[in-house]
Amino acid sequence: MTRRFIAVLIKEVREIWRDPYTLSMAIALPLIFLFLFAYATNLDVGDLPLAVYDQDQTRASRDYVTQLTTGDQFYLHSQVWSEAELKRLMDRDAVQVGLIIPPGFGETLQAGRPAMVQTWLDGSFPPTAEVATGYVTAFNQVYSARQVAALTGQAFRPAIVVEPRVWYNPDLKSVNFVVPGLYAVILLAFPPMLSALTVVREKEQGSIQQIFVSPIRPAEFILGKLIPYGVIAFVEMLTIFVVGIGWFRVPFRGDLALLLVAALIYVLGAVGFGLLISTLTSSQLAASLAALVLTMMPALIFSGFFYPIFNMPSVVQRVTHLFPARYFVVIARGIGLKGVDLETLWPELRWMLAYTLVVFALASLRFKKKVG
Repeated sequence: MTRRFIAVLIKEVREIWRDPYTLSMAIALPLIFLFLFAYATNLDVGDLPLAVYDQDQTRASRDYVTQLTTGDQFYLHSQVWSEAELKRLMDRDAVQVGLIIPPGFGETLQAGRPAMVQTWLDGSFPPTAEVATGYVTAFNQVYSARQVAALTGQAFRPAIVVEPRVWYNPDLKSVNFVVPGLYAVILLAFPPMLSALTVVREKEQGSIQQIFVSPIRPAEFILGKLIPYGVIAFVEMLTIFVVGIGWFRVPFRGDLALLLVAALIYVLGAVGFGLLISTLTSSQLAASLAALVLTMMPALIFSGFFYPIFNMPSVVQRVTHLFPARYFVVIARGIGLKGVDLETLWPELRWMLAYTLVVFALASLRFKKKVG
């Protein structure tokens, strides 16, 4: 068994080595993907463009706008002179927030009565609208407290004081959340695509007939294919991990050895799934498309990378258990951001290991059917 397996392994390594273009792309594409997503997927909300329609034109209204735009949440994009002009700016996505200050704003405040301010929010992207609503609400609470203090001469004392403490990502930087999730997405996108072509390529070239007449067992053949591409995928993981830590300054608080062991199990499962696709298809184009649809798309949607799984319908939540990216996202973020240990992550590791073994067994059985 060892000699047959090693023979397939050496043959596959030589084929990979003779194709430096594919080898270089295997390293370059994940890095390009990492940079594109890490920079483009910015979930931080700040410097929102604001347009103001000030119908009051008093010192109080101007002070209100000045204080609102002093921080990092909003910047004054433009002053408008009609609601129609404000609507045109929002239609063109020039501003995200519109502020309408009615006549009598300053006089109402001076009299100690609540003054009304109308806020228009672009709800086409709900997360930004929700955050902007929170910013405006918080600002109005602080501004109202200052007005009460100015009129009464006494400091405003709230009945309840909230003291928030943000764990794991205290600066609330989206890159610290996005990059560890990208480890799972990238490793389930490119390695299966590479391995999905390996058996199909031999089918198209006709060299697979030599395997059919040889005494090699299906498991030996699949394992000989699995290890070289598994090594490439593991190198991809190390590369994007180093770039994530070094370039994007993503914190890492956990056990590096535990992360690498989990990554090894994950990439072997990913490569094994590519080999399974390779045994089910008869052309390189079909294998590439199948790998793209069955790996990368579910990794983006069902892994919790973008969309929290607990917000999904219960049926979809159960479906996410079929995709290993769900487990590795939890592992990568848990080890990197939270520093959790093996005991906490054992359920995810167990499911990933089971997935890898099942995929390997299915690929071997499917190849055996082809031999027969």
